[in-house]
Amino acid sequence: MTELILIRHGETDWNVEKRLQGFHDILLNPEGERQARALGVRLKDEPIDAIYSSDLQRAFLTAQAIAEVRGMPILPERGLRERCFGAFEGFLHPELAERYPDDYAALQRRDVDVRYPRGEFECETLTEFNARVLDCVARIARSGHRRVLLVTHGGVLDTVYRRATGMALNLPRSFAVLNASLNHVAWNGDEVAILKWADVDHLAQPARDEIDRVR
Repeated sequence: MTELILIRHGETDWNVEKRLQGFHDILLNPEGERQARALGVRLKDEPIDAIYSSDLQRAFLTAQAIAEVRGMPILPERGLRERCFGAFEGFLHPELAERYPDDYAALQRRDVDVRYPRGEFECETLTEFNARVLDCVARIARSGHRRVLLVTHGGVLDTVYRRATGMALNLPRSFAVLNASLNHVAWNGDEVAILKWADVDHLAQPARDEIDRVR
C-alpha cells in the first residue's frame, strides 16, 4: 500500500484571471508563494519518503517551498504536467467561446476525444491526458515508497479522483480541486481509494478550485 499526497500548485495570476494554463510555464503570484510557504510549515514534520513534482514552475516552486524546509530533493516528473490545451492556452473562456465556438462547446461538455487546434504545443485529448497521468501516478505508486508527495495540477487531481471513485471522464466535475490543497489517496495495485480530499486547513484564506472559483 502506498499513500500518495497530491497537491495542486499555489495560485498564479492566470488562475485569478481564469486563463487556461496547460503547458504554459506560469509563475506563482504572491498569494501562491504564501500558500507554498504554508504547505512547507504544515508538512515539515510529516513522514514523507519522496517528493515528485511536475516540471512546470508553478508546481516546482510549490514543491521547493516544501522540500527546502525538510532538506529533501525534488524528483521532476513531466508526466505530472497539466493537460495541454493547444491553441486554447492563454485565453479567457469568453474569448475561446468567440474564437473557437465548436471546440469550446466540446470543452464544456468534456468530449473525451476532441483535439483542440494546435497552438505553441499540440493539444492532448482528454483520453490521452487521462492515460498519461494514470500511467505516471501508477509508476510512482510502485516505486517502493510508502508515503509520497506529488506536487501537480488541477487536471491531474481531477483524473486521480475519477480513477478512485469510478466517475466517468465526461461527467461534470462535482468535487473540489483547490490550490495548495492536500489530497490523500491509497494506491494498492489496481485499487485506489480516497483517504482525505481538499484539505486546506493550513491556509488562512480561501483557495481557488480547478476551474478557478474561490472556495
